[in-house]
Amino acid sequence: MSQNAHKYSLTTRIFIGMVAGILIGVLLQLIFDDSGDLRFSIFGYSISTYNILVDGIFSTLGQIFIASLKMLVVPLVFVSLICGTSSLTEPSKLGRLGVKSIGLYIFTTAIAISLAISLGLLVSPGVGVEAPSDAVFQAQQAPSFGQVILDMFPTNPINSLAEGKMLQIIIFAVLLGVAMAMCGEAGKRIASFFEDLNTVIMRLVTIIMNLAPYGVFVLMAKLFSSIGVNMLENLAKYFFLVLAVLIIHGLVTYSVLLKAFTGLNPMMLFYKMRDAAQFAFSTASSSATLPVTMETAQNKLGVGKSVSSFTLPLGSTINMDGTAIMQGVATVFIAQVYGVDLTVSDYLMVVLTATLASVGTAGVPGVGLIMLAMVLQQVNLPVEGIALIIGVDRLLDMTRTAVNITGDCTVACIIAKSENELDATRFNNKKAGLKEEEVDLEHFDKNS
Repeated sequence: MSQNAHKYSLTTRIFIGMVAGILIGVLLQLIFDDSGDLRFSIFGYSISTYNILVDGIFSTLGQIFIASLKMLVVPLVFVSLICGTSSLTEPSKLGRLGVKSIGLYIFTTAIAISLAISLGLLVSPGVGVEAPSDAVFQAQQAPSFGQVILDMFPTNPINSLAEGKMLQIIIFAVLLGVAMAMCGEAGKRIASFFEDLNTVIMRLVTIIMNLAPYGVFVLMAKLFSSIGVNMLENLAKYFFLVLAVLIIHGLVTYSVLLKAFTGLNPMMLFYKMRDAAQFAFSTASSSATLPVTMETAQNKLGVGKSVSSFTLPLGSTINMDGTAIMQGVATVFIAQVYGVDLTVSDYLMVVLTATLASVGTAGVPGVGLIMLAMVLQQVNLPVEGIALIIGVDRLLDMTRTAVNITGDCTVACIIAKSENELDATRFNNKKAGLKEEEVDLEHFDKNS
């Protein structure tokens, strides 16, 4: 790899890839019409390469990049969690970590949806918008809370690993780690193997991160070549309100919590989260971004492994601040579109339902829309209203994923500080983690 490839930092290269992808996507929209044909002819011929570029090259390469990230999630969570729990000297620490993590995640989610509803009522994004008669949305059935609790415990750990059932993986890894810690020398020998395996997996994470600018480029090019601008115009008030609440919650709420509980500088957190946030924005998946989030927390923010390996996988599964914000604004928006007046008790019920549902529907595909359907049914609003906002939900999903993983790292820092497992020197060092971040692939290949 040439020296010019490392002339710019990884953050800069990811940003360049993102901007270039957006510009290419917009350019493709201008050149090609809705059917994929050129809007103009060249020498009398209309040549279409839209499907080859967008549905072929961009789509395939983008899916490969996402698959590469997801490939790391299960082994990373499983191995790092075993390493973290097997090194614990006091079993009671696991209980504290669990109570603190879940408590803080639920607390920030309640703040998020309360803020969203308040600003939604203030701005009134649904006033003046007509409800189309053909709006249809089929919501998946969410499991009961009791079923969710049962589904957390694996009957076949190998099957859980194969299917990527994160809560089951977390519980199995924690139990296995605790058992290793209680087995003396035998446990230490196995723990040594997992420590070496964890080192190898983290190196694999850095290799994938070096390929991120190219993956981000094709993802952005694919997305922005197919976004309907007219749909964004019709929902502009809703779209920008959700975006504004996400930004306020991400910058203000997390800053206040971090400063109040740890005394650390929030700007340093945001500065070091930039790579992970760009990953999250591009992939729109907290789980796919998890390897980068954990690398950021451990190497750049100084969060201890025993805390990060437990708190972050749990957060990527149950922390739904961004989704809660969408639900709050969407509930107000749909109520106003259909002319339904909700009472104060209705809005309190929305806050309670959405907060509890953030944990209760953790493992369900399409969790955001399922949770929104549950909330709407709770206050007797038409579920069909979800069809109104689906068109712009992809862009908002990207932004709320970035907010979610920022919340995950904020909570991880707070808990690590309370457990005396936060390296403040590393947190405050702008250059901390750069050696792990900038991997020279050419040098790595020669010595592998």
